[in-house]
Amino acid sequence: MKEWLFVGTLFLTLKNIKVYAQGDPMQKQALADLISFLEEKSSRVLEIEKEADIALKQEGQLAFQAKLEEKAEILAALGEKAWKKTEAVGGTLGDEIARKLEQFSMSASTSLRIGSVFFMSALLYPEDHKPGEPNDLQSFIIDLKGRM
Repeated sequence: MKEWLFVGTLFLTLKNIKVYAQGDPMQKQALADLISFLEEKSSRVLEIEKEADIALKQEGQLAFQAKLEEKAEILAALGEKAWKKTEAVGGTLGDEIARKLEQFSMSASTSLRIGSVFFMSALLYPEDHKPGEPNDLQSFIIDLKGRM
């Protein structure tokens, strides 16, 4: 009887691993929730960047800097604000997401700490970025959608 239970437990364990590898529905929902959250933040960042360009032309450097600081503050808080959603994803993917969000947050926090308008404007944009290409946050969201 114990062997059967052991074999039964082993079978159930293997079956659970297989289901998890095919996609745990709770993990998928958690990932979908996180993606939705990140899309909202990404959209807001893009709006702020447009507002910053208008502010620079109409109001000058200080208004431009204020908008970029708003952008950097959103990004600096990204890891913390997404923490519960990231934890809900869990596993290796959750850890990977947490590391990436922390990178975004650290860069933004650094830009705020040193007060560099250039650094703030360059957040999310690699050196070789071309207009029309997704920024780093948009690329990350695209990558996450591919893992659904």
